[in-house]
Amino acid sequence: MKQFILWLAAVIITIAAVIYQRTTGPTYPVKGTITAMGKDYKYRLIRTHESSENAGISLPKTPATDFNVFLHYKRFQTSDTMTVKPFVLEGDKYIATLPKQPAAGKMEYFVSGTIDNQKFRAPKEGEDNIVLRYKDHVPGGILWPHVFMMFFAILFGMRAALSALFDPKTMRRWAIIALIGMSIGGMVLGPFVQKYAFGEFWTGFPYGGDFTDNKMLIMWLSWVVAIAIIGLKPKKKEKISRVVVLLATVVMTMVYMIPHSMGGSTLDYEKVDQGIKPSDAIKTGKE
Repeated sequence: MKQFILWLAAVIITIAAVIYQRTTGPTYPVKGTITAMGKDYKYRLIRTHESSENAGISLPKTPATDFNVFLHYKRFQTSDTMTVKPFVLEGDKYIATLPKQPAAGKMEYFVSGTIDNQKFRAPKEGEDNIVLRYKDHVPGGILWPHVFMMFFAILFGMRAALSALFDPKTMRRWAIIALIGMSIGGMVLGPFVQKYAFGEFWTGFPYGGDFTDNKMLIMWLSWVVAIAIIGLKPKKKEKISRVVVLLATVVMTMVYMIPHSMGGSTLDYEKVDQGIKPSDAIKTGKE
């Protein structure tokens, strides 16, 4: 029963952490509702897209007789003037498209107009415009094992912490498994995901300021240090080992609270306009 409760707690904490990661950060869609004829219609405005095609921005079809809504956009962090494009009904959705961009390119946009003579804007007045980042395609054979192994590593890291608190005889086993998961998922597969998406294997320290790479490095090193201190065999006195495992988990949790993809690769359009190849004009560490 004790083991079941500890595993259940670890699973619940891990799922909560994963949900937090998926619902925060600069790639999570902007969601809202359009009210027409007394009924709400949900919309979802994307913030990430593959570089191989134009990005379709969609709004739901409503029974509104008046639907005059426009997409306003420009290249991110440039002095470009906003391009304005009307939404056009296609099937059961209104669609307007953003032009495709090279990997790490970003488009800033917002949606505004009138629906049944009522003003509509997304995001709302006073809020920052939406920023959509483009990336190259990452094969599922690389992406999904990376995602799974990171989930796996967080689960066993949390389980190691719970063992340090309530069942120290098993904490070493789970800590070692957590480190193996991070090594495979983050330090081996992670760079391949980065390479496919943005053209570089590693853009964190000491080569760049990519938050995601640096987060992974900090989390991984915290567990490397923890395993180095606690060793591979049980000790007569486990107090220091228990504290070290808990500290590694605290570091992992703090790192995980930083939204995914913040400070990631960004195309420097000023360099592109000067004739530099997009693949050579990517910077990291800034939004």
